[in-house]
Amino acid sequence: MSDIASIVFGSSIAAIIGIALGVMLPALAMGKAIGSALDALSRQPESERSIMRTLFIGLAMIESLAIYCLVIILIVLFRNPLLEYIVK
Repeated sequence: MSDIASIVFGSSIAAIIGIALGVMLPALAMGKAIGSALDALSRQPESERSIMRTLFIGLAMIESLAIYCLVIILIVLFRNPLLEYIVK
């Protein structure tokens, strides 16, 4: 296997693992946050506005981590910085 093929293969495997973890872990965190918010709403229904506002801000932060992971993986797949060293 040539150097370019091995780097592309390694990058593809790393991207598959990265996207799997980058989607799975924020999804678990979102589920835990929603479950905790529903538990808090069942205990104190009068503070619904405060809980929902905090929940949506937290969900946006969690989702931004998944989007950053996706961007980095797309950079690795389509504009791999390691290929520049091999081509030169």
